[in-house]
Amino acid sequence: MNIGIPKERRAFEYRVGMSPAGVQMLSSQGHICYIEHDAGLGAGFSDQEYEQAGGRIAYSPHEVFGRADLLLKVARPMIDEIEWLRPGTAIAGLLHLGSARTDKIDALLENNITAIAYEQIQLEDGTVPVRRPLSQIGGRLAAQIAARLMQNDAGGKGILLGGVAGVPPAEVVIIGAGIAGTCATQAFLGMGAHVTVLDVNFNALERIFEKAPGIVTMVYNPVNVARVCAYADVVVGAVLVPGERPPIVVTREIVRAMKPRAIIMDISIDEGGCVETSRPTTHEHPTFIEEGTIHYCVPNMPSIVARTSTYAFLNAAFPFIQELVNKGIEKAIAENRAIEHGIATYQGEFRHLSHLSTMEPQE
Repeated sequence: MNIGIPKERRAFEYRVGMSPAGVQMLSSQGHICYIEHDAGLGAGFSDQEYEQAGGRIAYSPHEVFGRADLLLKVARPMIDEIEWLRPGTAIAGLLHLGSARTDKIDALLENNITAIAYEQIQLEDGTVPVRRPLSQIGGRLAAQIAARLMQNDAGGKGILLGGVAGVPPAEVVIIGAGIAGTCATQAFLGMGAHVTVLDVNFNALERIFEKAPGIVTMVYNPVNVARVCAYADVVVGAVLVPGERPPIVVTREIVRAMKPRAIIMDISIDEGGCVETSRPTTHEHPTFIEEGTIHYCVPNMPSIVARTSTYAFLNAAFPFIQELVNKGIEKAIAENRAIEHGIATYQGEFRHLSHLSTMEPQE
């Protein structure tokens, strides 16, 4: 199979769709990998490394897209990139099509593109294996980014996350006790913050309390959310419903009642966000102020640690990629229910496309 690995064109997306080690494994199995010039530069992979692994360097994106039977991307493709694909081919990546512009979805359908969303690949036990490591990274990043945002030179109130003797630490509220929420909890605790975690699932609260017994756990309901957000210095929204837009768990009214220059980090923004006042931002301009509260809503948080996150998501995605290229797209979809669950569009029809967001669509 011809496999295309393009350079990511979305601003501040430094990851790449396949590592040199992965190219070596695919090439050894008889597949041809076309890697766009400097595609791996942001993650620290040189063209020479890809060539030594058996890949072929292409100096035109049109060649990579045009030759590919399967295109391995990270971020959702731009509209012109979809047009570069040959009709009937396949694309795999962290597509998040539920928050995409409708013209992109129309283009995928019109060109009979099979769109495989890594974040929707789901095992029988309900877990999402490719999304898991990225959720871990996003959760851990939340603590170090919050620590920076609370500094005066970043527009914050000048609060040290862990406090010092005689001065209490920051109050951090995390809504969601899943993978991202658990990793965020551990990272904030490691930096000395006082952490409160809310979730609708009592079993999830028990699990996170056993891992981090120094935290406060509360069952999620609107009254509890309003109460804890009122005193929070940082609120992290880490709500995930696989294949769906997350519900709004923090309303504008709750945001309005928060302390001035408190911080909201909506790390569910990839799927549309769980805070009513959220809207997508970028790494260049990561924050905005709404109702007197600093909002951080960057969809592709793990991209700024590109080498770590490229290795991490490919460790999880590679077995599925191997199955797609060795069996063929149709056979892999038919035989593996986890892959089938990740199919967003197929032969001009919707499969498992998450509900379109009512937020302003992303590019």
